[in-house]
Amino acid sequence: MDSGIGLLAAAAAVRRLRPDADLVLSSDPDSMPWGPRTPEDVTARALAVAEAAASHRPDALIVACNTASVRALTALRARLEPEVPVVGTVPAIKPAAAGGGPVAIWATPLTTGSPYQRGLIEEFAAGVAVTEVACPGLADAVEHADQAAIDAAIEAAAARTPEDVRAVVLGCTHYELVAERIRAAVQRPGRPPLVLHGSAGAVAAQALRRIGGLPDPGAPATSTVTVLQSGRESALPATALTYEEGRILAAVSPAR
Repeated sequence: MDSGIGLLAAAAAVRRLRPDADLVLSSDPDSMPWGPRTPEDVTARALAVAEAAASHRPDALIVACNTASVRALTALRARLEPEVPVVGTVPAIKPAAAGGGPVAIWATPLTTGSPYQRGLIEEFAAGVAVTEVACPGLADAVEHADQAAIDAAIEAAAARTPEDVRAVVLGCTHYELVAERIRAAVQRPGRPPLVLHGSAGAVAAQALRRIGGLPDPGAPATSTVTVLQSGRESALPATALTYEEGRILAAVSPAR
């Protein structure tokens, strides 16, 4: 679940690990983005999106949204667990800091500088040079597949990113859909290869661990994808097909 197509990265990661897993993709395009909304509003909308997914009786729910994980994870777990394990998304600050830094964290303006993100930096990146980089407009541009707006937002954020960074944490699930464009913008000539740290792979693996469903090499590559938009069964939005992750999921039959 996510406010929009940011869930594609985690869903595609599950698909790669378990090609036999049926997927339900539940989003809320009627009210996205969630970032500017109050915590109470985000919680109410996240619960509605989660309950729409839960009506399909999933084995686990991945909250593939940093905003919802920060503001609504406790409420989601109180509503759905233990029947449905709920796995949240946390920016990959810990593995990025383990490389020694310097590290940049790209996130939405509201997440940047928030007590939540500062707490993660203090807990996992003590002694490492960390720069928080706000990326206004990037998530919305990715959601709408607005290529010019994506390029402009990435260029602006790259200009605020120190030249000596060795790693960039992608602190919004939407950013993982344009990871290579971010790498190209931040990589400096003559510097070591830049390392990007997303959350999709780790979150997918954690969800599968929670349900005892780790990768099965012998699993047949057959599954279904059900798409819910603000509770309504739908097709994958056209913008999803702009990204590799969306095309991976569109290839699953039936994708509806």
